[in-house]
Amino acid sequence: MAKKPKKQQQSGGTPATVALTAAGVEFTVHAYDHDPAHPSYGEEAAEATGVSPDRVFKTLVAEVDGTLTVAVVPVAGSLDLKALAAAVGGKRAAMADPALAERTTGYVRGGISPLGQRKRLPTVLDDSAQAHATICVSAGRRGLEVELSPTDLAKLTNAVLAPVGRT
Repeated sequence: MAKKPKKQQQSGGTPATVALTAAGVEFTVHAYDHDPAHPSYGEEAAEATGVSPDRVFKTLVAEVDGTLTVAVVPVAGSLDLKALAAAVGGKRAAMADPALAERTTGYVRGGISPLGQRKRLPTVLDDSAQAHATICVSAGRRGLEVELSPTDLAKLTNAVLAPVGRT
């Protein structure tokens, strides 16, 4: 009797890609060999996939007034913490402790995806994403990106769109 294949055994089967498949969203997976010596996970993803850095977005976890919050911003820039706090109605934001971010999302640093997190966190997507038909975000591990429409990403994460990225 043939064994039934498990979803996690499929190529790129991470909680993020499983969530996308379950939602029926169109997406493309981009895999590459992660170089641990590279100074920037996001820039490495852009270089390795050949996708413009303004279309590759990094997932950052911050604390806004004590609440973990996800910010999704272009890898070519940085996160504006004041703008993030304002986008979710908070007063003060700071980057979250990396170990706490990993425990809460279920992903490792450099592979945190805004999708399929262990605990769904409030999410803010930089509004520059709307300028593109598709963007890339981490698919849940280093060396794996997922390309999808920013509209689908915002819908699946219940994201607020706001200008939270700085160039």
